[in-house]
Amino acid sequence: MPKQTLVIVLGGGQGERLYPLTRDRAKPAVPFGGCYRIIDFTLSNCVNSGLRRVYVLTQYKSFSLDRHLRLAWTRFSEEIGEFIVPMPPQQRIGERWYLGTADAIFQNIYTLEQERPEYVLVLAGDHIYKMNYLTMLDQHKAKRADITVACVEVPIAEGPRFGVVSVDEMMRIVGFEEKPANPKPVPGRPDVCLASMGVYAFNTHALVQLVTEDAKRDSTHDFGRDILPRVMRERPTYAYLFQDENRKAIKYWRDIGTLDAYYQANMDLVAVDPLFNLYDTAWPIRTNLKQRPPAKFVFDEDGGRRGIAVDSIVSQGCIIAGGSVARSVLSTSVRVEAHARVEESILMDDVTVGIGAHVRRAIVDKAVVIPPRARVGWDLAADRKKFTVTESGIVVIPKGVPRGEEFWRA
Repeated sequence: MPKQTLVIVLGGGQGERLYPLTRDRAKPAVPFGGCYRIIDFTLSNCVNSGLRRVYVLTQYKSFSLDRHLRLAWTRFSEEIGEFIVPMPPQQRIGERWYLGTADAIFQNIYTLEQERPEYVLVLAGDHIYKMNYLTMLDQHKAKRADITVACVEVPIAEGPRFGVVSVDEMMRIVGFEEKPANPKPVPGRPDVCLASMGVYAFNTHALVQLVTEDAKRDSTHDFGRDILPRVMRERPTYAYLFQDENRKAIKYWRDIGTLDAYYQANMDLVAVDPLFNLYDTAWPIRTNLKQRPPAKFVFDEDGGRRGIAVDSIVSQGCIIAGGSVARSVLSTSVRVEAHARVEESILMDDVTVGIGAHVRRAIVDKAVVIPPRARVGWDLAADRKKFTVTESGIVVIPKGVPRGEEFWRA
């Protein structure tokens, strides 16, 4: 079945709710978990599932994403039909950008005609989870479905946050509502509903018909909002219950669409028993690892310096030069100077925390220099004058902020 399947990853999202992290990059290219990009988790699922014919549809501020795909995901042989390549809007049909998920596929019907797959797997490029897509495709084929929608069980109280699928006893989809006030439960389980994961399997001929028909309609051209509610009673459309490869007691799937959700998903990685397991060699997460030396921790008892990190991810090239780090995620080549303290924070590549500075509950983008004795996350009213502060009190410092101490003390 892998050779009969083409994967299309939707990677052009603006990620407005992740601003300012998406000011200069597409949402799937936002760094995550120290050394990864968000899209690495979807692409790793593809490779681990044996699916190696993948197009990534790009659009919004795609330079960072294109570069990452080139550096991390080109180790495949097109001679035997393997590829993971970016595809910007081709404007074969009209002079417009992708208008929605369905329109993105419609504008690339030419590609489907060239590749001629039997099945098309359409994936979001901005979710964190582990999934063997072949298991879903097996069910899709066994039920002779035209459309299969991957769904995850969520408590009924959380249903209003998602697109909720209603099913009968055979898992055939009989209803779909976007963020319903009163979600319909799973048959026989009144406390649980099914949330769509944004993972779809299609028979190619059905997909081409559906997106072509949708292109003629006045709609948002979205699979969930427009196509599913219209065709689920006309075509065999089934839900697939998410089978988690994370090997934990609770199934893990996160749509990190907001800054608070992004922050919490990173914090999920640093617990003593992390909710999301990065260390399972049976399901590796691939990325582009930069050539940097090992992390270094500086200890100088006579000088009163003690470089330590607890319950944290510390990536290659980091130097904890006498400061302390707790419950944090440090990306490549971060430097924490003497007597500085970092708590419950995410520091991206090349961030420097100056001597005696304190950073708490913050997201700090690439190459920011926090000057000596500065305070971040201690006085949120003062932080709001300079930076974005989320509803839960996370301070977000973008790239390019001034390095002068006058800015930080103003």
